[in-house]
Amino acid sequence: MPSDIHAILKRHWGYDSFRPLQEEIIRSVLDGHDTLGLMPTGGGKSIVFQVAGLATGRLTLVISPLVALMKDQVDNLARHHVKAVYFHGGMTPVEHRIAWERIVNGRAAFLYCAPERLKNERFLSELRHLKPGLIVVDEAHCISQWGYDFRPSFLNIRDLRKVLPSASILALTATATPKVAEDIRRQLDFHADSRTFQMSFARHNISYLVREAEVKISLLAKILGQTSGSSIVYVRNRKRTREISDYLNSAGISSTYYHAGLDFETKEQRQNDWKAGEIRVIVATNAFGMGIDKPDVRVVIHHDMPPSLEEYYQEAGRAGRDGLPSYAVLLYSPRDRSTLRRHLTTEFPDRGVILKVYERVCNFLNIALEEGYDRLYPFDIDLFLDTFAMQRAQVEASLRLLGRAGYMEYIDERENSTRLMITVDREELYGITDLSETSERVLRHILRNYTGLFTDYTRINEERVARELSVGIDCVYTSFLEMARLRVISLIPRSRTPMIYLPTSREEPRYIVIGHSIYEDRFAIAEQRVEAMIDYASNGTDCRVRRMLAYFGEPRPVPCGKCDPCRDAAHRRGKAPTDEDLTKRLISMLDANEGALPLERIDAAFSPRQARIRDIILILIDRGFLTMDGPDVRRL
Repeated sequence: MPSDIHAILKRHWGYDSFRPLQEEIIRSVLDGHDTLGLMPTGGGKSIVFQVAGLATGRLTLVISPLVALMKDQVDNLARHHVKAVYFHGGMTPVEHRIAWERIVNGRAAFLYCAPERLKNERFLSELRHLKPGLIVVDEAHCISQWGYDFRPSFLNIRDLRKVLPSASILALTATATPKVAEDIRRQLDFHADSRTFQMSFARHNISYLVREAEVKISLLAKILGQTSGSSIVYVRNRKRTREISDYLNSAGISSTYYHAGLDFETKEQRQNDWKAGEIRVIVATNAFGMGIDKPDVRVVIHHDMPPSLEEYYQEAGRAGRDGLPSYAVLLYSPRDRSTLRRHLTTEFPDRGVILKVYERVCNFLNIALEEGYDRLYPFDIDLFLDTFAMQRAQVEASLRLLGRAGYMEYIDERENSTRLMITVDREELYGITDLSETSERVLRHILRNYTGLFTDYTRINEERVARELSVGIDCVYTSFLEMARLRVISLIPRSRTPMIYLPTSREEPRYIVIGHSIYEDRFAIAEQRVEAMIDYASNGTDCRVRRMLAYFGEPRPVPCGKCDPCRDAAHRRGKAPTDEDLTKRLISMLDANEGALPLERIDAAFSPRQARIRDIILILIDRGFLTMDGPDVRRL
């Protein structure tokens, strides 16, 4: 019998109750239904599948698109005393063996993997033997041909139904239009009794604002100067992250920058400094944010306009996950329209260019005709670009289209920090006398500051070790090499190697088919997304939340009252009551009626602000101030 889900929630996360829809989704899964959960950023997706997985009492398989996201979740589970492992392409055979031993011996409740691993027959054979009770598809919009971040490798998940016919599937995503939601259910071959749960995409505590400016950076600094609290600034260009961060620091606003081109240790250090509040603002590309568990982000500013409302909603939604008032600000210039439309043409190069990229990559990697099937090749994209004098954006776009067509996938998630495991027991360790003085200091330091070194490979931040010991990073790495030479540790040096994966053998270019659904249909969809984003930014008269929710298929007849068009309208009509005013009035009415009133009476009393007062009631319920008792709203 499944364990009590409330006891699991309390024991591991310390919460007394679930958020709205979390319990319903969990019970649907435990009743054996294939389930789709549409939960906005901050809605608690991770807790849903983690509680459900623990409640089954069996292994849970979690399929996730990013190695960094898997690592964050495994580390977070460990902090809540739940054991999990994850598989990724950078693992050594020894790491594979240790991970499988932990799973087989029942020392891991969750197994995380990327969808590419589902092509591995040995991996599938192990899964067939282990018989997970639940398959979780995180970021499920990646499986939809019509989703904004489609990954061909996600289509491998459907074959799991044959390998694990008794397992239920739980698919979760923060962003999905009705068309994408239907495609997710179809691609995952959901059973007829499947269920779908959708939380409102409305984030009642976030004020969505658009500010028009020709020179954005000065306005950006002004907004941050007038607000307080932790903030994220999103840009679409790596170089610009540093430029903006330097500008903010010069203006007295503590800032750092983050993008995919930084090494693992640097990214981890900056992310941790920002999460700990030592840095107020992090300026980042969209490589930052997924899986980041920081509830008190007060301001998210987009310096550059993203190419779709899906991406904007997900990134802006990282503000205010604690439910407190927060801001999502988009800086907009009329030039952004032409920039987005030009970006669209870059994303869809001519078919001749795509075929040229395919042929040149195969030649670069020395892959002969009819060879390469199901193989991974290290791919130095910088050397490739220099060799053939090609533009990065054009090559990466061509590789994405080739991946969607099933010919060649570019995998740029191969970043690994230095990992090591101590290979002698404690008695032997303290008897070693051959180490240099520096190596002894380094060894003592990692023994004091890292756990699990004797049982598993542990990620080591070399820069932090060097800083805390006041030595050069080369000294730390030399010490690791010395310890490895003396067989004190097993060492896996850090590396960052993009890969090319061939799902099929190399073909002649004339046989490569980039079909209508891959090119023309997807171009039309991308164009619609771009125009919807432009419309959101440039239309300053209609409620921004209402426009965004309509895009996601959620009708909202009443404006939000918080976005800039709503505020402008209220100003034109005269001073409108704030949410604080409405909350005080609601509490006063409840107190005057012994703490409870029918919702119908409250709606009538607050007409024509019925939608706003219901939003306020939901927020107060979520924070534990109110509850619904049948038709009545009651104070706690």
